[in-house]
Amino acid sequence: MKENVPDKTIAVLPFVNMSGSEEIEYFSDGITEEIINALARIEHLKVTSRTSSFYFKNKHIPVREIAKELNVAAILEGSVRLAANTVRITAQLIHAEEDFHFWSETWDRKLENIFEIQDEISLLIADKLREQYGHLEIQDHLVGKKTESIDAYEYFLKARYHFNKWNPVDARTAIELYEKAIALDPNHTDSYVGLADAYSFFAVTELMPREEAWKKSRDYTDKAYSLNPQHAGVHYLFANVSFFYDASFHEAAQHALKSIELKPNYPEAQQFVALLYIISGEMDKAKQHLEIAHDIDPLSQETLFYRAYFHYRNENYSEALTLFDEALEKNPHNIPVYIVRSYCLLKTGQYSEALDFLGKMPEEIVVPGERLGVIALAHILKNDQAEAEKYFKQLKQEAQKPASFQAHSYLFMAYACMNQPDEAFSWLDEAIKLNSSVLLLSYTDPLNNFVKEDPRYEQYRQKLYHQPTFSEEKSTEKPPLLDAETADAYTENLIRFVSEEEPFLVPNLSLRSLAEQVEIHPNKLSWLLNERMGKNFNEFINFYRIEYFKKLALDPANSHISLIGLAYESGFNSKTVFNTYFKKETGMTPKEFLKQNS
Repeated sequence: MKENVPDKTIAVLPFVNMSGSEEIEYFSDGITEEIINALARIEHLKVTSRTSSFYFKNKHIPVREIAKELNVAAILEGSVRLAANTVRITAQLIHAEEDFHFWSETWDRKLENIFEIQDEISLLIADKLREQYGHLEIQDHLVGKKTESIDAYEYFLKARYHFNKWNPVDARTAIELYEKAIALDPNHTDSYVGLADAYSFFAVTELMPREEAWKKSRDYTDKAYSLNPQHAGVHYLFANVSFFYDASFHEAAQHALKSIELKPNYPEAQQFVALLYIISGEMDKAKQHLEIAHDIDPLSQETLFYRAYFHYRNENYSEALTLFDEALEKNPHNIPVYIVRSYCLLKTGQYSEALDFLGKMPEEIVVPGERLGVIALAHILKNDQAEAEKYFKQLKQEAQKPASFQAHSYLFMAYACMNQPDEAFSWLDEAIKLNSSVLLLSYTDPLNNFVKEDPRYEQYRQKLYHQPTFSEEKSTEKPPLLDAETADAYTENLIRFVSEEEPFLVPNLSLRSLAEQVEIHPNKLSWLLNERMGKNFNEFINFYRIEYFKKLALDPANSHISLIGLAYESGFNSKTVFNTYFKKETGMTPKEFLKQNS
């Protein structure tokens, strides 16, 4: 394990489908994702995203290695068995560094209670995490009832299962399933979000007519917003529509920031905010958000692309090329990687190499406007006059079409590379009238460096991005949960109660049950233990258990009882946990302690 692994970090591995049918895979995947989303609601708990967690699905890799790869302290494993109208869910938490299970549970429930089960499981997991790793303020509920129709919910899970495969065939299947969910429950917010997401996928990939796809995406996003204006996914989709369809940088920024305010553990939204900072030139802030996204989703190809893009925009071309090559190795069909890697080659004077590289792009993923633009720029920068004139003419013709947004952008870049600022800004006026969203991406690109010294450049930059910068609200520091006087009183009462009543002798003692016994809210007890007493719940309770064990072990009357038997008498319910905490507390094994004190 890395020494700098943060304590309050967890990865939820895909729950194993024990139902005996691959057709039920959508359900076990869905339960996993719901638990990830529930835990992600807890402030100061870093939860690895679905993409990186699901990378390990059906891979037999030791837990320690997985935790090291994801840089997390805890791993949650589980299984799901669905039979008729009943569901059995098992879950177990593993402390990765020592590779021991510190909690496990099994639930047998009616399927109709699925949301209550998810809430119960998520709350228990959150409780056990703070008992093991430190203070977390946990809401009373992490999962609400999302629909009265279990059938609608199952259609939703099936739809999301297909959409997560990220291909046109499965995306269309997902749309059909989302529509079935909405037919059963017209107020199911998550299905509207899913439909909006699916249509934005078709819009961005241009696998549907752009206007039609974006209109559908916006309509479904509007409907989702009317049902739940505080849904992080809704604001993320609004950010996409605002940027790619309305060409409104300001509105995109407001929605993207709202999305991460509502759900900080949202890698796609963190990346989108980073992108907005990159193109507006605020690289330090972009880096901060990219680091958050990478922490949450370290194995994502999208995260890798944005890291490479960040280096490209910083004109660190060698680092960018290395990361782009890594991305292509993982996915040879990554369209943005082909395009921006070509830009890197152009910026480093490798014009012929850029043309050769672009020629290797798989035909099925070629976007004609992108290829035409890069080829034109390559020949212009290469000073290949005949070819430059040929492709520039084609580019200029293509740019006259109102919906040819790539061509609009590349024509501006072509004028910039030919060092013709008057023509560049004249064309820019025309492109802005066409609401050409691609300009937002490319205007500040390094390929336009030739015109950046022109005084008109900054004027248009402010016009395109509405303001020189956009800012995040400073989060105010929360006051302590308890004032000093109250904390002192609670501390005295807690220590007296634990010493006199010995609740630690109950093996399944939890923070919540102890809080109930001393009549304090669990969040306040958690804060008191960690912030005032400097110990997490397990350290606090196991200290008393170890002291109790020492007394038993040194009493000759107990010489006939094994050490692990005495540990169980002291409240421990696991040999591994006992040995781990004993060594941590005393610096020696139980046998060494007994030998030293006998």
